[in-house]
Amino acid sequence: MSGLIVDDISMTFELPDGGNVEALKNVSIDIKEGELISVLGPSGCGKTTLLNILAGFLAPTGGKISLNNEVVTGPSSERGMVFQQGALFEWMNVSKNIGFGPSMKGTPQSDINNRVTELLGIVGLQDFSEKMIYELSGGMQQRVALARCLANDPDVILMDEPLGALDALTREKMQSLVLDIWKKTGKTIILITHSVEEALLLGERLIVMAPRPGRIHKQYNLPFAEMGVGADLREVKRHKKFGPTRDEILSMIWDMEEEIMGRTESA
Repeated sequence: MSGLIVDDISMTFELPDGGNVEALKNVSIDIKEGELISVLGPSGCGKTTLLNILAGFLAPTGGKISLNNEVVTGPSSERGMVFQQGALFEWMNVSKNIGFGPSMKGTPQSDINNRVTELLGIVGLQDFSEKMIYELSGGMQQRVALARCLANDPDVILMDEPLGALDALTREKMQSLVLDIWKKTGKTIILITHSVEEALLLGERLIVMAPRPGRIHKQYNLPFAEMGVGADLREVKRHKKFGPTRDEILSMIWDMEEEIMGRTESA
């Protein structure tokens, strides 16, 4: 079966004192090619751990990940990662940052130049190709990070709260850009976020995780990502189902947080 398959994943971390922490337990998700997934949950529910396993940075202690029928055993250019902070090379300009991956693969420079020009257009940075990273705003840096990820032509884009550090207006523009990239490229995108509104806007499927150990609590199939492509996201938020769904999920996560606090206080 093509696509990304999360098959009964569990993850236990061993502690120096001999104890352990069960971060994930029996997580299974079938993700179709080209699907846009948002993952949400309270602190400690294993969202980032799951993403690191999908990226191949961590090996699960149980279960397996497969992409297009191949078991994931480590990092690969088939799975690109966009971090909360762009992790860009400060000593390189925008174009060289974007073209870094293809250059490491030995791609001819003319092909790299064409790809970089194409991606600069996609992320709206045509006039900033020679700028150094420190000359860019936070939002522009995240555009570069997205373009650098796309330059490797991954099958799957993994996003670990990539918009969390941005101001509200820039964040809304970047949300629109993510939807635009999803629609234009047909890439599978999995996005971790703490924002319920962002999860609703950027997930045609939204997965809510519960903590300790991290597991899937509930899944939603939503229309808002498709509605938001090329549209005013503030108008999408006015849809009659947006507010009630947001409130339902907020209450769900609030109840989980209350349960976590209760456990902490009784420990």
